[in-house]
Amino acid sequence: MTRTQRQRAVRLALYAVFVVLAVVFVLVADWEAISSNFFLREGFTANWQDFVLIGARNTILYTVIAFAGGFVLAMVLVLMKLAPIAPFRWVSTAYIELFRGLPALVVIIFMALGVPIAFGWRPPGGPVGAGLVGLMLVSAAYMAETLRAGIEAVPKGQTEAARSLGMNGGWTMATVVMPQALRIVIPPLTNELVILIKDTSLLFVIGMAANERELTTLARDFMSSGPSAGTATSLTFAVLLYLVITLPLTRMVAWLERRQRRSR
Repeated sequence: MTRTQRQRAVRLALYAVFVVLAVVFVLVADWEAISSNFFLREGFTANWQDFVLIGARNTILYTVIAFAGGFVLAMVLVLMKLAPIAPFRWVSTAYIELFRGLPALVVIIFMALGVPIAFGWRPPGGPVGAGLVGLMLVSAAYMAETLRAGIEAVPKGQTEAARSLGMNGGWTMATVVMPQALRIVIPPLTNELVILIKDTSLLFVIGMAANERELTTLARDFMSSGPSAGTATSLTFAVLLYLVITLPLTRMVAWLERRQRRSR
């Protein structure tokens, strides 16, 4: 048997195992229990407006706010890290290492509870605003490293050519280096956006008003009240909406990565 034939045989065996496992699952699963606990029709029909108009809307809104704020802070951090002034580099490096080493949940709780207790100051927007500040602080650390990698990936000749034309360092960075770096880092930045969509679920720990709830908080509340109380139908609904939001973004990342590989 040739190598190609062996590989084909292994693939066919794996396909066969997959089909057998799928058939066993279909035959063994208690579909009535699955339907009544995870796909209760009343839970979908009665709660869909709250999930779409409150949960999904707030999830997207919180993601956009956290991403925009984190991106602005990341730009400041990466410029400090690449600056010729040593104290700027020290501060930027310390910030990035600190917030990359902390769980996002801890930072959210610290901003929502620790800072108000310690300093008597609450971030604007109440608990939700504090939670979003926490997400900004964490995402900025990761995006700063992504931006740094993109800037360093731009060929040095681009900078040298711009400086030979009389451009100063700041103008060269803004008009020559940064646009090319942003094109390079679009896929990883989109991945960070997807991560932020999921991290908004951590905001449930800080407590929210009824119209401020995101998908996870809304699903948790409907597990104890409403027509789907006592079942996991609301969690299933939240999972489906998360996938509706994130899957197009993940496919876009894959398309962008293929396009970049072809261009190289």
